[in-house]
Amino acid sequence: MKVADVLLGRPLATAAEHDEHIGVAAGIPIFGLDGLTSAAYGPEAAMTLLIPLGFVAGVQHWLLPIFAAILTLLVILYFSYRQTIEAYPNGGGSFTVASENLGDGAGLLAAAALMIDYILTAAVGISAGVTALVSALPALHPHQLLLCLLILMLIALINLRGVKESGFAFMLPTFLFVGTLIATIGVGVFQYFTTGGHPVPVSAPPPAIPATMQFMTLWLLMKAFASGCAAMTGVEAVSNGVTAFKEPKSKHANQALTIIIGILIVLLFGLSFVAKAYGVSAMDPDASNYQSVLSIAVAAVFGRGWFYFLTMGSVLAALSFSANTAFADFPRMARAIALKDYFPHVFILRGRRLLFSHGVYALTGFTAIILIIFKGVTDRLIPLYAIGAFLAFTLSQAGMVRHWMKCPDERGRSLKLFLNGLGAIATGTTLVVVLVAKFTAGAWLTALLVPLLIAIMLSIKKHYTRVRAETADPTPLRTTGLQDPIVVIPMARWDKISEKAMRFGMIMSKNIKVVHVASDEPNLLEPAWESQVLTPVRASNLPEPELVNIASDYRYVVSPIMDYLLKLQQKNPGCKIAVLLPELVVDHWWWNFLHNQRVSILKLLLLVRGNQRIVVVSIPWYL
Repeated sequence: MKVADVLLGRPLATAAEHDEHIGVAAGIPIFGLDGLTSAAYGPEAAMTLLIPLGFVAGVQHWLLPIFAAILTLLVILYFSYRQTIEAYPNGGGSFTVASENLGDGAGLLAAAALMIDYILTAAVGISAGVTALVSALPALHPHQLLLCLLILMLIALINLRGVKESGFAFMLPTFLFVGTLIATIGVGVFQYFTTGGHPVPVSAPPPAIPATMQFMTLWLLMKAFASGCAAMTGVEAVSNGVTAFKEPKSKHANQALTIIIGILIVLLFGLSFVAKAYGVSAMDPDASNYQSVLSIAVAAVFGRGWFYFLTMGSVLAALSFSANTAFADFPRMARAIALKDYFPHVFILRGRRLLFSHGVYALTGFTAIILIIFKGVTDRLIPLYAIGAFLAFTLSQAGMVRHWMKCPDERGRSLKLFLNGLGAIATGTTLVVVLVAKFTAGAWLTALLVPLLIAIMLSIKKHYTRVRAETADPTPLRTTGLQDPIVVIPMARWDKISEKAMRFGMIMSKNIKVVHVASDEPNLLEPAWESQVLTPVRASNLPEPELVNIASDYRYVVSPIMDYLLKLQQKNPGCKIAVLLPELVVDHWWWNFLHNQRVSILKLLLLVRGNQRIVVVSIPWYL
């Protein structure tokens, strides 16, 4: 069995595509992990901003109201995206909805925002998972970036095995993560009410950082709300991936979305409540003894026993694998963009396991770069996060408003129009708040990357349009003006490879020029030319090939051949020139480093400096 089959699974036939569709249970980890696991860092992102108020003024009074506002927005988005899934059963991502209803410009804006958000989704999920690990095992803190990159490689490998297998692989970590956190919330709430609102922590939380501010400011409230909104970034994933579900696609996708949102509401509000009840506050992320809010909360409820390590292990696995949401959606969106010529067409191709492999490769590479730049620290990534998601949310919901306006006979149109309109207003308002609150903390970088990415996509579209216009030829095949080309064969010596090239050249044309560059290397061709080439040719009464010797004073080989070809082309303006390049094909790819170096360079130069009258033909000799 091949190594690729072991790592990536056996190739799947196109006819097996139907078997790769998933149900609701597999859809939750594939498209919901990003949203669900944001409960592990969403509250902390908000609490970190409340540190200047201290625990009493910060967490006690403001954390629950902030998350009540976030959850209200989450519910609005839930009902809005249910409409999107029903209206676009073939995948209603922001790019599709905005393009069809608001024009290509809005579609590109949504696409650029979402692509950046997916890259950050993968980076934040992995870094948050490793943060959970180093919270439990502080000795691993110096190796945080290396752990992030290893987990990234593992997730990419699992995803290359196909959608269905990745769903099964991530199912256990997802349900274990949800189960342990719900148990923590349940026990914490139970202790709160049985102790009259004063539960005693099993493991006391670290002392809160002393307050440096006395009153909450509107600016601080906006920043805390904006950071907490990171918990909503995975809401659109299901609408992007409707085509991955079994029939009826819309029904199964909506069921998965309902379960994901329901669990997320319980986790976000429950963990915020437990943090307030047990006196849990955020720590300085740069501190050597740093622990995440989730680590402190679980230890406060259960202590640092087996359940603590089981929970933190499930948090590590789920947070790390939450990047899978980006891996599930990014390739699909890249394909949709490529189908409209705004992205390289290679993203349209499906790989050995019926998924869009090049999208996985691209996402892996970009995520690795982001992790390296920010050293795998979650809090350094959070300021860049959520901008793209809320921009895409707003454009998607505005596009749906336009969609319903074009469907006057749609049943329940008024309600649907209201829900998507409310979603557009709510997410648009939140986008402004998030952008303003996070701008100086790093959101300016996202705001700069979005137009840059749009410019790149427009240039790709322009290129494809130009290629299509130049290569289009509706005229019939032209059969006039056909003549043999001038065949040019670069040759260093006479051997079996040279003989194969010569035989093929004699089939193509009667006008053959063998080019030999005389440098400081011994001339191994000329001694054999008369006896091995010209004598058999004369005996068969065939046109004699011409041997062209080129002197090279500076020992160059490729450049003199290139110069000769360009001059030959100028002297024969109405004739095509076929350059036959003999190449040795070796058993293993690594032997290529020992052969064909000059041939590869010459081939590249011919493609770059040549024109349509120069044709390059490879003549392989299999070792």
